[in-house]
Amino acid sequence: MSLEDDDQSQSQSQSSQDSETYMVGFIIANIVGLQYYSGRISGREMVGLVREPLNQYDPNAIKVVNTRTHQVGHIEKKVASVLAPLIDSNFIHVEGIVPKQPNKGVRFKIPCHVHVFAKIDNFEVVKFAFLDNGLCLFVENSVMFSGSEANVVKERKKTDLDEVFKLVDQNLSQSVVGEIEPPKDFILADLFAHQKQGLYWLYRRENSDELPPFWMENDKGFVNVLTRYESDKRPDPLRGGIFADDMGLGKTLTLLSLIALDKCKVFDDGRCEVMEAENEESVMKSRKRSRKGSKKEKTEECTGRVGSKMTLVVCPPSVFSTWITQLTEHTKRGKLKAYMYYGDRTQDVFELQKYDLVLTTYSTLGSELGSSTDPIKKIDWWRVILDEAHIIKNHRAKQSNAVNKLNARNRWVVTGTPIQNGSMDLFSLMAFLRFDPFSTKSYWDSLVQRPIAQGNANGLSRLQTLMATLSLRRTKEKAEIGLPPKTIHTCHVELSVDERKLYDEMETEAKNFVAKYIAKGSVINNYSTVLSIILRLRQICTHTELVPSDVRSSLLSHNFEDASNKPELLKKLVLLLQDSEDIDCPICLSPPSKIIITSCAHIFCESCIIRAIKSSISACPLCRRGLTESDLYSPPPEYAPEVDKSGCKPSSKASALLKLLEASRTENPSVKSVVFSQFRKLLLLLEQPLKEAGFKTLRLDGAMNAKKRADVIKEFGESGAEGPTVLLASLKASGTGINLTAASTVYLMEPWWNPAVEEQAMDRVHRIGQNKAVKVVKMIAKDSIDERVLLLQEKKQKLAKEAFHNKGKDEKREIDLADLRTLMSL
Repeated sequence: MSLEDDDQSQSQSQSSQDSETYMVGFIIANIVGLQYYSGRISGREMVGLVREPLNQYDPNAIKVVNTRTHQVGHIEKKVASVLAPLIDSNFIHVEGIVPKQPNKGVRFKIPCHVHVFAKIDNFEVVKFAFLDNGLCLFVENSVMFSGSEANVVKERKKTDLDEVFKLVDQNLSQSVVGEIEPPKDFILADLFAHQKQGLYWLYRRENSDELPPFWMENDKGFVNVLTRYESDKRPDPLRGGIFADDMGLGKTLTLLSLIALDKCKVFDDGRCEVMEAENEESVMKSRKRSRKGSKKEKTEECTGRVGSKMTLVVCPPSVFSTWITQLTEHTKRGKLKAYMYYGDRTQDVFELQKYDLVLTTYSTLGSELGSSTDPIKKIDWWRVILDEAHIIKNHRAKQSNAVNKLNARNRWVVTGTPIQNGSMDLFSLMAFLRFDPFSTKSYWDSLVQRPIAQGNANGLSRLQTLMATLSLRRTKEKAEIGLPPKTIHTCHVELSVDERKLYDEMETEAKNFVAKYIAKGSVINNYSTVLSIILRLRQICTHTELVPSDVRSSLLSHNFEDASNKPELLKKLVLLLQDSEDIDCPICLSPPSKIIITSCAHIFCESCIIRAIKSSISACPLCRRGLTESDLYSPPPEYAPEVDKSGCKPSSKASALLKLLEASRTENPSVKSVVFSQFRKLLLLLEQPLKEAGFKTLRLDGAMNAKKRADVIKEFGESGAEGPTVLLASLKASGTGINLTAASTVYLMEPWWNPAVEEQAMDRVHRIGQNKAVKVVKMIAKDSIDERVLLLQEKKQKLAKEAFHNKGKDEKREIDLADLRTLMSL
């Protein structure tokens, strides 16, 4: 969860506006060093401006790229020294446009209009920074602005760009979807019709010679109608895309079938024939020959330093078991050879060359980011597949940078939830797919992100066009696979007298504190205090034992003391937050890999905050207070949730869960259930009462390694009267990539901020292979914050659907003050 500061906001619309950025003005800067780079500017066109903080010659460097993401040069050093600190501290972001055809007499530099955007509250700070450093910033009311590219671009965005997107939308290839039957020599299973159609779509995109979206052919060559970049060379086809089928529709088996097609010749009627090794080699050579002299010239394939038909699959550790299970059960033994590049792994490139399929994890690639000797980087992969690709939604994260650097001919993003928090999640996917110009952040901000954030309906239309261009999406309702129904029920739980008394006292005091912060405009400065208040309320709804005993005692005295610069209080706050999975780092918008709290009481990932304070401005990204590494606090390394099971009375929710499980067992003794919670401590607290009631349980949580998780899943799937019937599962640890179809009932012990995470958890049970009706029960405490979290879920679900389907209003990535008021019932 994240909170946005909005000091002036008195309404939802105001809070949304204050969090958005608007053009402050523009400066004129030279692009220098043209002689050192291959990229060129063909005329009046947009350019991408990309920060290079690791540049060995200048840590303030800002490189300039054209539409093809080829580097043209750098912004001149004097200007970059002013822009870079402001960009790094998130005060501004910038976009560029070259206003006219470069002068042939000037070989080494080109003038560029750099448009500067900031939040309205930061306008004066930004203007002063430019003035103080001797840079001339042309603002909207100046004479220069009215005749400049800034004004022209501003007008063009409202007219021409939307026509371009509409044109692409109308001209999307609408050919009849065919089917491909996978080779029986490799794939044992019979695919459903939607899987055969998906295989056809995947194969067709990998072997297409069509121009990429937004490119057109004219008498002079080729032009990008979006950025006006011209080239006499035919741009490479976009080979790959987003495979976004609903969770549980058999995407993994479809992808294994695609890998099997690498060893086959595919005919127009959908049949395929397995090739002999020498025949396969000759087909590969013929594919690599370019057709010179033809406007439809095929670009040369990745020749591959080794293994030009090798596939790399990147996934979370929990998904390994899914790929191995699918390989074992649905392919002929020995036909597709797989290697797990994880843990103790080979460093020999030629060892990897023996395999058709290499499996690795995002964290493994992230750990190797700084190394140039790892074998993964020495291979030109035929295909890279990012499974559960929403994991890279933070484009700044190590693992996102690592996958972007992989060399591959075909690039696939596989996720049933490409949008989880907001449309910005898609930028990382565009960067990996190398879908120019959207893979450059300044282009993405200008063309998609800002129009959506400002509530412009055309922004969502553009997003829908992009998704239609790149993705295949089928839902369970439309796939017609005969999947049993899934029903969702809400179990409203009355809190006990003691729980209600504690909750009401806590909420009354919490409302006063939050209302005071809002009135003073200091929510962001008290971010962790507000977050801990909300978390404590949610914990009381589920089980009062979730709150550490020393913190619980302070609740009774309503002690919401500001923790800033109070080390002991900060450490207690970290302990409170450590056991929850539903806290997001404000920098990467993902759950912290290692939670850190600052002396100003703000919560981050360790790696995110250290990187931030090592930048040119060493300040907290939220409140701008100066920080050093000595101002960072973390929980003790040996910390584990304290669980005193002796004499611990079950909470109201736990008692309600027990009654539901007993009723289900009475109706069908063999029925299996999964109980999901975001609190690992709750899973431990539930073990004893369930055991006393005669249930055999297993636990699956984030503290387990990949092998242990796989063993638990396998044991849970085994049938028999003596087998386990209840799986106590951490929502995040089991939310992606695993198969729990042995169960038919799901219990969600508390609502999650992000409904996509809940959907992922449900669909571990409701997926292909499930032959029973699935029942999902949400445990919601009556008259509490639980009910208000459900309201916030509906907002996020709306955007995720609109990205693929209907038009809608603006979206918000984060929880703002209007949402905070909803949560606190203010």
